[in-house]
Order: sequence, then C-alpha cells, then structure tokens
Amino acid sequence: MRVIGADGAQIGVIPTHEALKLAEEAGLELVEVNPRAAPPVCKVMDFGKFKYETSKKEKASRKHQSTIVLKEIKLRPKTDDHDFDFKVKHIRRFLAEGNKCKLVIVFRGREIVHPETGQAMLDSVVKTVGDVAMVEQRPMMEGRRMVMIIGPRGGVIRPPAGPPVSGGGPGPSRPPSAAPTGAPPTAAPAGAPPSAAPAGAPPTAAAKGAPVPVAAPPAAPPPSAAAKGAPTPVAAAPATVPPSTPPAQAAAGKA
Repeated sequence: MRVIGADGAQIGVIPTHEALKLAEEAGLELVEVNPRAAPPVCKVMDFGKFKYETSKKEKASRKHQSTIVLKEIKLRPKTDDHDFDFKVKHIRRFLAEGNKCKLVIVFRGREIVHPETGQAMLDSVVKTVGDVAMVEQRPMMEGRRMVMIIGPRGGVIRPPAGPPVSGGGPGPSRPPSAAPTGAPPTAAPAGAPPSAAPAGAPPTAAAKGAPVPVAAPPAAPPPSAAAKGAPTPVAAAPATVPPSTPPAQAAAGKA
C-alpha cells in the first residue's frame, strides 16, 4: 500500500505490516483514505483528532448555510379579489425571507375543461410580484392541478431577525416606594397580628432582654357580709293576735 506520513510527506509503497509498525512506533493510527486506488492509499494520523476537526467543520458549514423552504399557495380559477390580494401578501413575505413559492391552481368539476382560466390566474400573480420574483418552473398540469414555481429575484435580502418578544415572563422587580418623610405612622387594626420589625430597625426593650411592664389586674370588689362569715339577720315573724270574742258569748261564759 502507498503510505503518507503524519506530516504529509510521501513514504512510498511498503508492505502492510511495515506500515502498521511505522504507525505504532509514532503512537498514531494507520487510516485508509482511498481504498479504490491501486495500490490503496493510507495515512498515518491521529484518528480521534481527525474526527473532531471534521465534526467542527461540518457544524461551521451548517451554521452559515441558509435553508430554502418551498411554500405552497393554493388558488382557484375564480379566486376573489380580496383573497387574491391576501395570498399575494403572503407570497411577498415568503419571497422576502428567501424562500420559494409553489403556486397551485385547483380545478373542480368542469373547470378542468377550461385550463386557460388557471393560466390567466397564474399570469396575474406573476405580474403582481414581478418586482421581487422570477419564474423557475413554467405552469404544468399534475392531474387536476396546475403547478408553477417562483423564486426570489436576485438582490432580495432576507430581513434580519428582530429581538425576541417577551412572552409575559417575570421582569425586573421594582424597588418598593419609600414612605414620604413626616407621614404619621398608620395604626394597626384591632386584632391584627404584630408585624415583623424591618431589617436594620433598633431592637425593642423585649428584644434586649429588659423586663416588660405588666399591667396590674383590675381591683376586685369588696367582699359582702355573707362572704366574710357574719350572721345574716333574719326578719322577725309577725305576732299573732287572738281573735276578739263577741259580747254575747262572753256573757254566757261568765254565767
């Protein structure tokens, strides 16, 4: 086989076992680069480094190349003026992006008997976008469809991509507005839990460990006499008065 050294120099035609021994002594691999040649051509190289450089070149070439997409626009032989203007607007946008457009005229029923109506519709489209488009494939019939392909004219520049539009995600937080100087402090509503002290505020007396004054309990009412154990006065019972005796009964008793 014909062997090429790691530095690109021609070593010559040598047996296979000698080429393998030469690559092993250099700490590299023997790679066959052209198997169809007579004799086959091999090169002494670092195969891992070769694969890495090849992948980098492929990525760089894919990064700078532009992909052309074929956009399809369907029309009818009797498309209305408003629909026609709407579709022409889309065709111009596709061409400005560097893509090609496939114009399709769909015939239904007996419309296929008059293909000239579809040809007239395609001619109208080409005439309208003639400043930015050129015909790449003349109209041809494909079953019940008439197809024509147009592409961007030379000199049409693809518009640069604008900045990404935010989808309503979280934006930068606004700092809280400071309270005006001299404003009276607002009183907390009754029953509301105590609010945490702001960072940097001086500690209160409870936080320092000083005793907190406790409000004295309300004075109890004086105990009543019953509570002290004194005897409770009892009301005297009313005296019974004997019934008066009639005078006749009294005289009878004396006799």
